[in-house]
Amino acid sequence: MHFVTTGSAIGDALRAAAADVERAEASALPREAANALARLARCYRAFASLEAAEATLLQALRWSECSGSNDATIEVLCELCETAAALADALDDGAAASGRGHAARERARGHAFDVAARSPGVADARWQIVVLLRVSEVLDRCGDRDDAVSMQARALRLLAGDLAVAPDLTLTPALGRH
Repeated sequence: MHFVTTGSAIGDALRAAAADVERAEASALPREAANALARLARCYRAFASLEAAEATLLQALRWSECSGSNDATIEVLCELCETAAALADALDDGAAASGRGHAARERARGHAFDVAARSPGVADARWQIVVLLRVSEVLDRCGDRDDAVSMQARALRLLAGDLAVAPDLTLTPALGRH
């Protein structure tokens, strides 16, 4: 694993995350390897190295798919679509008309739709709502307003169904009650 050496806290975190990746990959435990790679990718993002973050998340995705955990795979895919969208923004330098970020934007869209397709298989329905809202935000950033609204609508339908099935009155304010 090659990374920039620096004395900063980010550099220290980057070195520690890279060491975690080496240990996790040596253990050949897919979930640990995926988690370690995702942590390393977050360090790369904090270091503003979006290309390295995206490449590292692709490695994490392969490991998470080997783990058999749909939730872990969806989490990596969410980070991957957010990273690709950030890369698209960075490549366009704030001017979407430049087109330099087009390929990254298309990757972000693809990952977002993959998340949406896999989301019904998550372990927690409330987390599915969060996931759909995350990809909705990415799709909106990518200019896909209709698809973003569609994801928001799916999330709202799930929320409405969740509230209809199991309302928890302790979480609602005491409106008009004494």
